[in-house]
Amino acid sequence: MVGQRAQHDPVSLLLLIRLCLLHLRASGQPHPTPEAPAEEVVSVQGVRGGSVELACGSGPAPLLVLWSFTPLGSLVPRPVAVTDGAMSKVEAIASALGVVSLRNGSLVLGELREGARGHFLCQVLHVAGGQLHTAYSHVTLAVLVPVSKPQVRLSNPSPVEGASVVATCAVREGTEPVTFAWQHQASQGLGEALVGVTEPLFRLDPVNRTHLGWYMCSARNSVNRLSSDGAFLDVIYGPDKPVITMEPLGLAEEGFWASEREEVTLSCLAASNPPSHYVWLRDHTQVHTGPTYIIARAGRVHTGLYTCLAHNSYLDSRTQTTVQLTIYYPPEGQPSCAVHPSLGAVTLLCAWPEGLPPAQLQWEGPQGPGPTAPSNVTWSHAAAQLSSGSIFTCTGRHPALAPPALCTVTLWEPLGRPTCWSTATMGHQFIMLSCEWPGGEPPATLSWLDEQQQPLGSSSSSMAVHLLQAQEDLAGREFTCRGTHLLRTPDPHCHLQLEAPQLDVAEPRVSVLEGGEAWLECSLRGGTPPAQLLWLGPQQQQVDHGTSGFMLHPEGAQLRLGIYNADPAHHRGTYQCVARNAVGNSSRSVLLEVLRYPAPPNVTISRLTYGRHRREVQLQWAIAGPGNLTGFLVQRKASALGPGAGAWETAASDIEPESRGRRLGGLDPGVLYAFRILALNHHTAGHPSEVKIPADPPFSAYPAVLGAAGTGMVVATVASLLVFQYAARHPETFPCLETPTTTPGLDPAQETTDAPVNVTITVTATP
Repeated sequence: MVGQRAQHDPVSLLLLIRLCLLHLRASGQPHPTPEAPAEEVVSVQGVRGGSVELACGSGPAPLLVLWSFTPLGSLVPRPVAVTDGAMSKVEAIASALGVVSLRNGSLVLGELREGARGHFLCQVLHVAGGQLHTAYSHVTLAVLVPVSKPQVRLSNPSPVEGASVVATCAVREGTEPVTFAWQHQASQGLGEALVGVTEPLFRLDPVNRTHLGWYMCSARNSVNRLSSDGAFLDVIYGPDKPVITMEPLGLAEEGFWASEREEVTLSCLAASNPPSHYVWLRDHTQVHTGPTYIIARAGRVHTGLYTCLAHNSYLDSRTQTTVQLTIYYPPEGQPSCAVHPSLGAVTLLCAWPEGLPPAQLQWEGPQGPGPTAPSNVTWSHAAAQLSSGSIFTCTGRHPALAPPALCTVTLWEPLGRPTCWSTATMGHQFIMLSCEWPGGEPPATLSWLDEQQQPLGSSSSSMAVHLLQAQEDLAGREFTCRGTHLLRTPDPHCHLQLEAPQLDVAEPRVSVLEGGEAWLECSLRGGTPPAQLLWLGPQQQQVDHGTSGFMLHPEGAQLRLGIYNADPAHHRGTYQCVARNAVGNSSRSVLLEVLRYPAPPNVTISRLTYGRHRREVQLQWAIAGPGNLTGFLVQRKASALGPGAGAWETAASDIEPESRGRRLGGLDPGVLYAFRILALNHHTAGHPSEVKIPADPPFSAYPAVLGAAGTGMVVATVASLLVFQYAARHPETFPCLETPTTTPGLDPAQETTDAPVNVTITVTATP
C-alpha cells in the first residue's frame, strides 16, 4: 500500500526527496546508526569525452532512485536525476557533467566533462517487510584527460657546431603523470631512440654534426600516447679538408695517374652544412666549378697539380686540397725484336722506347726467363746452343695497357740455297749481279766471289747485288754467290755464267695473200743477262706496239710479230729479229712475200627493164667463168649519152656473191639513167660490164580483151532480164506466149493478173 501511494502521488515523491536531502545537508556524510540503511562506496574512472555508467547498488526493485553530485572541494550536494521507474527527471545543472540519462536506476554520463569529477550519491527507497527502507551508494568519479599532441621546440634550430641547444617537448594538457620519450632521425637514415631521456626537456651541449636531423618526442599517460611532428635541427659546420678521389683509380707515388685517351673523373668532397661550393684549379688556373671535374679524353697536357677549393657560404670559411695527376701513355706501336748475328753467337735485341713511365721489357726463351730492363733489353746466346725453331719472346708491360705487348723471334735457317740472276741497266752500260736467299732468322749473309773466289764488294743480308761495267770480254766468265747462316753448315752457294744471246726463227720465209694476216716468230735461246728482243722492218725501222698495221705478242722467250691487212707496197720485204744483252748481240732474218689475188671474172648484163612508173629497174646479170667472188658492185649515172654526162655513183654494194639479180629503186622518172656492174674479189675489182640503159616492159593485150568481153556479157544479161520481165507482165503484147490454165473451182474474177512467171535464161558468152 505504501509503495503504491509512493508511485502515484507526486507530492509524496517530492516530499521524500526533500527528506532525503535534508538528512544529507545535516551532516554531509552518512552517520551510521544501528538502524541506518546500508551504504556502498565505489571509485570509478572515466575519460573526458567518453561514456561512463554509475550503478546504484543491488537489491529489491526500488520505489524511488535519487542521484545527487557533490563537486570536489564542495560540501553541498546537488540533485542530478530522479526516477520512480515510470517517469524520470534530469536537472538542468546536470549538463555541466555531460550528457546525463538514467538506465534502470543507473546514471549514464555520455560525452564526459571534467566538471563531472567529484562524489555521486545514489539514494534508493524500497519496501521490505511492509516497511520503507533507504539505501545509499557513494560513487567517486575521477575524469581522466588524454594528453594533447606534443610539440618540439628548439632553442636554436640552426646552431653552429659547438654551441648549446635546448629541446623542449610541450604538452598542452593531460592527466598526470605524463612520461616522455625522444627520438632522433638523421637526415638520411632510420629513426634512433634517445635512451635515458625521459624528461620534457634535454640539452645538447656542445652540439655537433652528429646531432643534425629530425627530433620527435612522444607523451604518454594512463589514457593515451601521442607523438609530435619532427623538428629539424640544422647544425652548421665545415667545410672540412676536401677529399679528392678519381675514377678509374690509379695511385702513383705523388698522387694519381690515368691512361692517355681515357675519361677521367675527379671528385671533391668536403663535409659541410650548408654544402660547400667547389672550385677546381690546375696549376693555379681555374678550370671548373662544381664537385666533379670530368676530363673527357685525357691527354699529356692534362698532367699537373689539381687543387679543390671548398667554400661554406654561411660561415664564409674555406679549405683546400691539392693532388698531382700524371697522364701515363705507352710507347708507340709494339715492341720491336731484332737478331744480330756475330761470329759464333747471336744477340737478341728488344726495344720499345719512349712512353711514361718507360715500358718494362723482359726476354723469355726455351730455357726460361731472360733479362729485364726498361725501354731496351739485350740477350746473347752462343750459336752452338741454338737449334732451328727456337722461339724467343719479348714481353712489354705498361700501366696504361691492360694486356701486355709482345714481339717474338723464331730462329730458323732459310730453306733451299741461294738463287743467282743478272740484269742489265738501261742502255746496257752495267751488269747487275743479284743473289737472294730469302727467309731465315736472322737473315743469311750473302757475298759475291769472282773466278778466283775473291770477294766482290761487301757482304749483305738476304740479298746481295754487285755492279759490273758492261764489256764484251765478260762473255763466258763465271761468278759465285756464297750464303752464310749460323744454323747452316756448310755454306751453300750458286753460280752465274755470263753469255751472249742466241736466236731461232720458226720460218725464214713467210707468204701471205694481199689483205691477209701473217705472223713472224722469233725465239730466244740462252743469254745471260736476259736479252731484249725486237723486230726491225724492211726499212730497218724498229716495230713498236703502236706501229700501225703491226702487233707484237711476247710469249716467254718468244716474240711474235703480226702483220694485218698485208699490202705489197708497205709490208713486203726482209724483217730482222734482234736480241741484245750487255755482253753481245744476235739477229735472224725472215722474208715476207705479199701475193695479190687473181682478178675476178667479167660480168655481163642480161636484162635491164623499168618497173611501174619508171621509178625502179629490174637488173639481171651473168658471169663469164668461175672465180673466187666476194660480191658485186652496181653503179649508175644520170645520163649515158652526150656531153655533160654525170659521174658514176654506187647504186648497190652489199650484194652476195651467189646473187644474179637485184631490184633497184629510188629513180627519178624524168631522168635517163645508165647502169653497169662489177665483180669484186677481196681487194680486187673486175672489169666493168657494158653500159646499158633500162628498157620499157613489153605491151600485153590479153587483159584488155578479157575486160571487154566481160563487160559485154554483163550488159547483155541485164537487157534480157528486163525484156522477159516486161513480157511476163503484158502477155497481150506477145501472143506467142501461152496463158496459164485456170484452176477448176475458182472464180475467174478472183484470179490475179500479176501471178509470178517462171523464166529460165541461159546466157553463153564466148570470148
